[in-house]
Amino acid sequence: MPTPVTTLPTDSEGLLKLLRHKEGTWVQWGLACQMLQKMGENSLSIFENTGFEPIQQNQIVVASQVYASLQAGNAADIVLSHFEQKGSDILNELRVLNQSERVAMATFALEKNLDVLEAKDIVKAIKEASNVANLPEGFTRHPGDAVVLQILKATQGKIDPQERTRLIARGLRFAHSEKARKAIEQLLMDMTSPPKKKAPNLPNFRYDGEDSIPRILPVVGTLPLSVEKFQTVPQVSEIAPFGIVHATSEATWATLPGWFVVHGAEDGVIVACNTDTLQAAIAQTEVVSTIANRSEDILVLVDRAQREWDESSYFAIAGEDGNLKFAWFDSQPAVELLGKVTLTLRPKRFFDEAASQDRWQFEE
Repeated sequence: MPTPVTTLPTDSEGLLKLLRHKEGTWVQWGLACQMLQKMGENSLSIFENTGFEPIQQNQIVVASQVYASLQAGNAADIVLSHFEQKGSDILNELRVLNQSERVAMATFALEKNLDVLEAKDIVKAIKEASNVANLPEGFTRHPGDAVVLQILKATQGKIDPQERTRLIARGLRFAHSEKARKAIEQLLMDMTSPPKKKAPNLPNFRYDGEDSIPRILPVVGTLPLSVEKFQTVPQVSEIAPFGIVHATSEATWATLPGWFVVHGAEDGVIVACNTDTLQAAIAQTEVVSTIANRSEDILVLVDRAQREWDESSYFAIAGEDGNLKFAWFDSQPAVELLGKVTLTLRPKRFFDEAASQDRWQFEE
């Protein structure tokens, strides 16, 4: 066991001799190296005269400074006595800690008989824990609890069962507070019990454009339709952001695609008809069915808010019989305009299996 020298020499030759003969403790060697460096000796010169390699000089200088901070921090005598004799490599790892952390870690290293690699890992855990403003309830700033925090973080992800077992054993060895120990014991219980099924994520979707948001509009009736019924259906108000519609009276509804022209209708209503009834209500233009030998269903969107004439649109008007009609005017009309036709919608075209039997029709 190294015996401390009473006093350190004050001259460079005496200090070099102390190092060359390895007199005193490693703590005094570190002080001697530091004193020589202040006297102008470089690390290579010290090595040539003493055999202490530059990397070793650096370690014992830093470790001796850590030892001094343990003395200033009132570390226990048994801790100071132990590290005065050996453990410079461990104290060197404590250089990144503050004084109180150094005292706690040095004491912990002695209690658990840590080697330098274990000490290095725990110092890292202490630094990580120091960045946590609010520790879990019942945890302390003790090095052992810092290790447990590090283990809990590591086991949150998917890790090898063998590695998990190693971490749990490490946690049981180092846990300081009762809460920390219970947290590790819970990890052990979780390993021996079937894993709990995790609740699935909600089936989340989001509208990615205005065109994907459909619009619900009232169907005022089917042609032939009285003007009175066309006008009495109240305007629909929608609730953002999903276009929710609240009805205060019995009504029939239809959903139209979220096209710009559909969302642009301020007071939009739908008139149901087919190619025959629409032909009768419009008269001015031919309405052709695309289905052989029968009429085709159509929905007509009328915006009752648009009543200003323009020569490129059809408008809803009252016929002489009191029923709703649609008309185009090449100039400002004398009749009252009840709304503008903004869209006529036909159903999705389906492949006609019967028609496919006719070779000529199919090829065409």
